[in-house]
Amino acid sequence: MHTFEHIEEARDYILQQTDYRPTIGLILGSGLGGLAGEIEEAVVIPYGNIPHFAQSTVESHAGQLVIGKLEGKVVVAMQGRFHYYEGHSPASVTFPVRVMKAIGVQDLIITNACGAINESFQPGDLMVISDHINMMGINPLIGPNDERLGVRFPDMSAAYHPELRALARKVADKQQIDIQEGVYVSWSGPAFETPAEIRMMRIVGGDAVGMSTVPEVIVANHAGLRVLAISCICNMAAGILPQPITADEVFEAAGNARNKFAALLKGILQEV
Repeated sequence: MHTFEHIEEARDYILQQTDYRPTIGLILGSGLGGLAGEIEEAVVIPYGNIPHFAQSTVESHAGQLVIGKLEGKVVVAMQGRFHYYEGHSPASVTFPVRVMKAIGVQDLIITNACGAINESFQPGDLMVISDHINMMGINPLIGPNDERLGVRFPDMSAAYHPELRALARKVADKQQIDIQEGVYVSWSGPAFETPAEIRMMRIVGGDAVGMSTVPEVIVANHAGLRVLAISCICNMAAGILPQPITADEVFEAAGNARNKFAALLKGILQEV
């Protein structure tokens, strides 16, 4: 369990490393961390140096905080995130969101790699998340509530900010990028879903499924941040196609969509 004091300690350490005061936070998912390399005048802080930060164990996640300028905006980017399936507690998974809020972030843009439940989607598509269904079996707000961080019962009726979603669609249209919009289902992992589980998710309204994002979104809303989340569709979910699903397939598809995804994110930053 992380306390308000832990957040302050991490905040103070980060602000000692840079004069930048970012207002936009980025969480860069699988295969998408390369965008952090485009941040100008960057200050790079390994997670291991930040008090109370966990360590990312996923091979494609660099595990560092990058602060600097991107498209003229001062940003802080997580180059690699934490996942519940790595054995981290929900509090550890979402601790960086708390710290982003503490250093001045107001808007949080989250990316992820996921599988398509909606059979009209295809690998390489980008999907603006309109809503989510939490099937991870956890909620990072369980436990005592510190009113300094947010209210006991936060509203989640517009967890993905309508204005930011509209902005993403406008930028995609300007860039002539076909973009989907849909409901993201969060799954604890690390095993991929079974075909029966995917059929269940489709019945309850899911369009895509992944193993991240929702804990961070819950905490971001609790903290009063505006949230935009965009998924890269990397594969068709279990049972839609006859072949098995592999992590290599997911990482390769995310890498193939990197340029399109980066262009969209940079276009959004120009106008946010």
